[in-house]
Amino acid sequence: MPSLELGVIGNCQISSLIDGNGRIVWSCFPRFDGDPVFCSLLAGNGEPATGFFDVEVEDLVETEQRYVTNTPILETTLVDAHGGAVKLVDFAPRFGQFGRHYRPTMIIRYLEPLKGAPKVRVRLRPARDYGSGRPEITFGSNHIRYIGSDITLRLTTDASLSHVLDEYAFVLNRPLTFVLGPDESLRDSVVTTGRRFYEQTRDYWRRWVRSLSIPFEWQDAVIRAAITLKLCTFEDTGALVAAMTTSIPESADSGRNWDYRFCWLRDSFFVVHALNRLGATNTMEAYLRYILDVAAATDGGRLQPVYGIRGESHLPERVIDSLPGYRSMGPVRVGNQACEQIQNDVYGSVIMSATQFFFDKRLSVTGDLRQFELLEVLGDHARELYKAPDAGIWEYRGRERVHTFSSLMCWAGCDRLARIAAQLGQDEKSRRWATDAAHIRDEILARGWNEEERCFVDSFGGRDLDASMLLVNELGFLSADDPRFVGTVLAVERSLLQDGHVFRYRAEDDFGLPESAFNICTFWYINALAAMGRNSEARDLFEAMLGRRNSLGMLAEDLDPSTEEMWGNFPQTYSMAGIINGALRLSRAWEDAF
Repeated sequence: MPSLELGVIGNCQISSLIDGNGRIVWSCFPRFDGDPVFCSLLAGNGEPATGFFDVEVEDLVETEQRYVTNTPILETTLVDAHGGAVKLVDFAPRFGQFGRHYRPTMIIRYLEPLKGAPKVRVRLRPARDYGSGRPEITFGSNHIRYIGSDITLRLTTDASLSHVLDEYAFVLNRPLTFVLGPDESLRDSVVTTGRRFYEQTRDYWRRWVRSLSIPFEWQDAVIRAAITLKLCTFEDTGALVAAMTTSIPESADSGRNWDYRFCWLRDSFFVVHALNRLGATNTMEAYLRYILDVAAATDGGRLQPVYGIRGESHLPERVIDSLPGYRSMGPVRVGNQACEQIQNDVYGSVIMSATQFFFDKRLSVTGDLRQFELLEVLGDHARELYKAPDAGIWEYRGRERVHTFSSLMCWAGCDRLARIAAQLGQDEKSRRWATDAAHIRDEILARGWNEEERCFVDSFGGRDLDASMLLVNELGFLSADDPRFVGTVLAVERSLLQDGHVFRYRAEDDFGLPESAFNICTFWYINALAAMGRNSEARDLFEAMLGRRNSLGMLAEDLDPSTEEMWGNFPQTYSMAGIINGALRLSRAWEDAF
């Protein structure tokens, strides 16, 4: 049965998900949002007919996986019943070359015998058109070509082509290299190419990790989260995907299946914020270019909540009938209807993402008056729309309300514009934006606060609790000792907390009552406890959340509090950012550690 016990490799152009037996079960080419050449993750229960890349060891009895230290290079050890063992090394090349990052649409697999005489079978079965067909196959003396609808892939290998084409079992008595990538000849031998690309990719990631300012505690968890967030970056444009998958349901048979291979402006703010705190500012600079391009291309500065990774605004949603779905729990959706929704928090999200651009002296280029004026156009929308109905942070499909979180983010956008204007010496504009922020703040305090419940609620004049209200302190709206913040945290504990995990809300939505907790909400709760001085409770819950990761340190979007099983798209950037922010808040300082 498929599970989310998966490892991730990638290079900021493509990515692959690999299961515990070393099978590639999900990988889209030539980009994150492309056709899944490997799609068996969504092929239902049982043995899939196609859509995977497998190295099968006969009489397999034991497997073990690990990442090469401080890299996304994955090692899978496979042991058979006779004492034989092999090691499978998987990575996507990424390193500096000719003054830029080399990140081809390529996966490299290196297969090495460790002991005994293991018998293996290589099964390479790419799919096309979301699993509805198989590519045409041609081959030469040292390569096999898989001709798809969007891309033609070439496998270059020193293994027997007959063994690969016929899926013939053979004794592995020497190392083998498999390079699956563009339909181009390699300049060097496949062995030399594989070894060189491995060493350069390993060295690149280790240098990148050394540049991070990590906390003293939970270093391994933070490093793995940071690498994973980096892998979710589409470097060509600077976009950040919310997750690498589509249609992993939020809970069993819920129908809450969405395509997350796009860039949500709100999610990206939290991801960029987490990486900024580690000092990974290049990601922020690239993302700022992306959102400024998106904003400049809009009609009068009106923003959608989500865009394609190339900046596309049109992401039509459709159901794919050729794939039954994760554990046969369809539907499988491609595209996302959220691009058509009104979500007024996006203006504040973009402004907050750009704020550091005007203050951080480490950046190669800092914000100037021209960029500020572009952000002011977004601020004008925030000022106008802070009390207009929208779909809200949780993207309700069947209703619109004046959501308190959207108003809060509109306030944050105006507040940050006031600070940016002051930084640029635009004192009159700073006063004007501060006045607008104060007006919105008064409205939120009057209409987003429910006196009877003693907490902030999901919408103006509403009664339902919403976990996003845990952010009123983190966003700078209220101090941690403000009774209204404390009251909201207590209300979350009463209504949304279950077995140490926080639900987004408990009210019925378009699909009924939610059945799974939302991992980022649990991290928001942990941070709120720490802000209130309840550090011991926060640390215990944080440790518990780290224990909910899979064996390779990954988190999906959702979690079933009863079974502790992960659900939702994977790996989810919101959740991985929560690990970083929680560790930075809770860790002992380096100065106090010795």
